[in-house]
Amino acid sequence: MKLMVIGLGQCGSRVADEFVRLNRKAEHERRTTIVTGAFAVNTDQADLTGLNYISSDYLHRILIGGRKTWGHGVGKVNEMGAELAREDGDKVIDAIKTAPLFYQTHAFLLIAGAAGGTGSGAISVISQMIKERYIGKPVYALVVLPFEHEEAAELRSVYNTAVCLKSIHSVADGVFLSDNQRYVRKDASMSANLLSINMQIAAPWYDLMCAGEVNRYQHVGAKTLDAGDIIQSIDGWTAIGTGTAPIARGFRFPWESSRATFREKNTETLRAMQAMDAALSDLSIACSPDDAGRAMFLVAAPAKDMSMDIAKGLGDYLRELAGNAVIRSGDYPRDKVAVDVTILFSQLAFVQKIRDYYDRASAFAHMQKDRIKETSGRLRDMEEAAKELPSLI
Repeated sequence: MKLMVIGLGQCGSRVADEFVRLNRKAEHERRTTIVTGAFAVNTDQADLTGLNYISSDYLHRILIGGRKTWGHGVGKVNEMGAELAREDGDKVIDAIKTAPLFYQTHAFLLIAGAAGGTGSGAISVISQMIKERYIGKPVYALVVLPFEHEEAAELRSVYNTAVCLKSIHSVADGVFLSDNQRYVRKDASMSANLLSINMQIAAPWYDLMCAGEVNRYQHVGAKTLDAGDIIQSIDGWTAIGTGTAPIARGFRFPWESSRATFREKNTETLRAMQAMDAALSDLSIACSPDDAGRAMFLVAAPAKDMSMDIAKGLGDYLRELAGNAVIRSGDYPRDKVAVDVTILFSQLAFVQKIRDYYDRASAFAHMQKDRIKETSGRLRDMEEAAKELPSLI
């Protein structure tokens, strides 16, 4: 699957930068292209300067709102980000058309952090503009949720997140949710943490995008997951994850049979199950598989280690977990001594974390209204008291 990637705001631009790195990795390792174009859109010039892989020309690093922000960002104000996106969104639309591989694009992926600012305000506006301009191509959103300390320090971040989620869900064909807090390492510095988190957010997409774009016959699966399968598996709230398990290679003398014993074949199946368990534990958002209307898994391993037992075992396991979902699956032969499983749950009917955001944001909105009424009342009392004082003018 080939994606056109657009990062919005600081968080979205840096995750988009990781997708460009994955594309370079795919070109080097697998001789294929998975990103047809990558753009970073921001109101903060310094944030755009800090990117490593997205081209540094003005067509790929797009500064918006220059007349109003002077290149210094919009802070935590969603409304300002949305307003600037409406005014300068044509810059993004015009830049997309310059991508040399634009007509090979299967879908658009817009990425933003939800806590507030340029990305959370602009993502739904830019998504709507792209859907109106490029009819027929799916528009997906990857929304990165705030850290726990951000939510605790400022309730405005919770409100911004809820508004962002509500807005993008009504526009995008699928919304991938990524919870920052699930990737935090307690023993790492902030810069190392953020770099690691960005890499982990993008990592589950690698095999998924490469599987249907291979151009070597030995890497074509018996059941290939191409762009059509992936598009049919994505709708509404979506979670994605990947897991890996090493394959043990036993030493054999030249005169011994190369055929695997029953113990070794059983071990291979167990390894695949372990990889799926790892993928389930590392889902981008906590959710119940039973709430999914669609599900998909991709198993990547050396061709000689993939068997019908592995495919059947993984399929049965996922069917037990997601009994209400339409399940699609595929295999991806690779030259690596490990088995990787990528799993996706979509059309999620309920996500507890989103419900919590909506409830807390509603309480915050009521609190703000009460505070405004109280402030207005005090201001009127002060004005009444001031009328009784003489004026010096």
